Amino acid sequence: MADPWQNTTYHQGGGDSYGSYGEGGGHDGYGYQADYPLQEEDAASDVTEGHDEEDQMYEGEYQGIPHPDEVKAAQRAARAKARAAGSAVSELEELSEQYEDIMEDCGHGKFQWTLFVVLGLALMADGVECFVVAFVLPSAEKDLCLSNAEKGMLGLTVFLGMMVGAFLWGGLADKVGRRRCLVVALAINCVFVFLSSFAQGYGFFLFFRLLSGVGIGGTVPIVYSYFSEFLQMDKRGEHLSWLCMFWMIGGIYASFTAWGIIPRYGWGFSMGTEFQFHSWRVFVLVAALPAIASLVGLTFMPESPRFLLENAKHDEAWMILKQVHDTNWRAKGQPEKVFTVTHIKAPKTAEDEFIEIQSATGTAVQRWAVRSLTLCKLVCRNTPNRRRDWSWKHVGSMVKTVVRTEASEDYYGLSVWFPDMIKHLQYEEYESKVKVFHKERVENFHFNFSLENQIHKEGEYIHDKFISIEMKSVKFESSLFEDCRFEDIRSTDTVFENCTIRSTVFYNTDLWEEKFIDCKMENTTFEHNKYGCHLDTVEENDVLIYLVSFLGSLAVLPGNIISALFMEKIGRVKIIGGSMLISAGCTFFLFLSFSQSAIIAMQCLFCGVSVAAWNGIEVVTVELYPTSKRATAFGVLNALCKLAAVLGSSIFASFVGITKVVPILLSFTALVCGGLVALKLPDTRERILQ
Repeated sequence: MADPWQNTTYHQGGGDSYGSYGEGGGHDGYGYQADYPLQEEDAASDVTEGHDEEDQMYEGEYQGIPHPDEVKAAQRAARAKARAAGSAVSELEELSEQYEDIMEDCGHGKFQWTLFVVLGLALMADGVECFVVAFVLPSAEKDLCLSNAEKGMLGLTVFLGMMVGAFLWGGLADKVGRRRCLVVALAINCVFVFLSSFAQGYGFFLFFRLLSGVGIGGTVPIVYSYFSEFLQMDKRGEHLSWLCMFWMIGGIYASFTAWGIIPRYGWGFSMGTEFQFHSWRVFVLVAALPAIASLVGLTFMPESPRFLLENAKHDEAWMILKQVHDTNWRAKGQPEKVFTVTHIKAPKTAEDEFIEIQSATGTAVQRWAVRSLTLCKLVCRNTPNRRRDWSWKHVGSMVKTVVRTEASEDYYGLSVWFPDMIKHLQYEEYESKVKVFHKERVENFHFNFSLENQIHKEGEYIHDKFISIEMKSVKFESSLFEDCRFEDIRSTDTVFENCTIRSTVFYNTDLWEEKFIDCKMENTTFEHNKYGCHLDTVEENDVLIYLVSFLGSLAVLPGNIISALFMEKIGRVKIIGGSMLISAGCTFFLFLSFSQSAIIAMQCLFCGVSVAAWNGIEVVTVELYPTSKRATAFGVLNALCKLAAVLGSSIFASFVGITKVVPILLSFTALVCGGLVALKLPDTRERILQ
């Protein structure tokens, strides 16, 4: 029996049609019908019920509102008319227009929502990764004995890893595939997160966190490129903005799990003194759950058909588009809808042929080497390093880079500065309550209570006992200890300076040589000293770090909702520019008040407003670049964001405790400049995905 669709072509308004292309012939000569053929059950319904569901009056017709199908038909006719009136259209432009029509017929339904959740979990994993180090640092610095320089390096390394990952996976996704690269990137992240949770030394922990950052760095450029290629034009801005919410959910998830796990010291275990697994390591494992869930979900998701068509894989793309179409219409209760596409433009490029020719010769190792080398060349060729391929052709790319970089520098810089300033204010308040004891003499006394936030100057302690106590922020200066005993002591920020210590015993304490500065020791013994660093299992964690992060993430919610609802109505450019200018205004309120509550309020306001700009930036990035360069461009821009984040965090943190004027003025200037430059971006609201 002959195939009824064999000779069907895709008809557009104005008489244009897509004929056979490439290897088409027989079943390969695919075409496309704009209208669905009459089904037998549709015909029967007219007889049995007197009318068909399609013939019912559209309720909006009473108000003069056109039917959505009529709007789509008018848009298609306009595109066809413009194409007929214009100059010759390239194959890729013709493919873009045909693909948009196909996605409109596939509709937006169950398939897109399923993919939305799966990719959202990957984006959530990226959000979690940005908070993990900040949450574990208070415990890890005691457990791993970290200096201030090592703590700074640990936070820096995560962003450096994400920067490398964004560039690497973004470039590979345009040549290897969105889904495949995302699966590998998430798998790398999960593996090295697992290894980092068990790493006992600082070096291994730093190395594993670096590699986990390289893995998770690929999520943002791939996720947005991947999801956008399953969306039709009128849905793209809104649903990409909804997708951004998962980053905020990642921050909330990280805050809640850290708050619930890290203070629970009993959740850990140890194997002698060589292997310790405390609760903060449990949190590191739990933080990887979104990445694992996304990785599992991706095993059931197909590759982007737009990427496949760009790489001349017509049959695979056709099967996926049919799957999308059938899944959506079955979920809507219309399984009779037929996928009428039989041919899609799929030009075969010279790059693909080159790989195939080279990989078909030589040994397996030679083929692998040739394929890898060719892939590297193609990725490098695809990066924005050639003026003729990038800067002039894609208008607004440099403007986009400036806006994104300035937004990143301010967002990450202020995100670090706000909590650091709160800690600084708390420290100043703590220091203002310090108790000073001058020339005190204590003899034959048993200290069985903890000492905290005290300074003892020129004191004399004769025949005293310090047993099973904690010393926190205590300083003994120019004091005398004679015939004393220190036993089972836990100390934090405790030092002895210019002291004389005679006939004194230190038993099972963590007071070692570094705690004694220019001290004179006479007949003093140290027994069973606790060297190295030990996690304090009774010290209360600072809840502020969790609370501030939670409030900042939660404040993103209203801004995210508003930007998603108005992305198509207001436009991307106005949302980006307006949000950045409003964010600039928010920073000036810090001059009016500089209390802890004011900083927290300003952080929430800043995060809530700036997220709208971020949503617009992500959408414009997707729409501004063609499919062959979309993930690469996104990766390069995201890598620049991470570099700006490192610079912003370092610059802003250096002013903590020195002045508040410079960070505020820097933020205001960068945000105003970014907002004004954003107005120069092209409007991509009604642009077909190229």
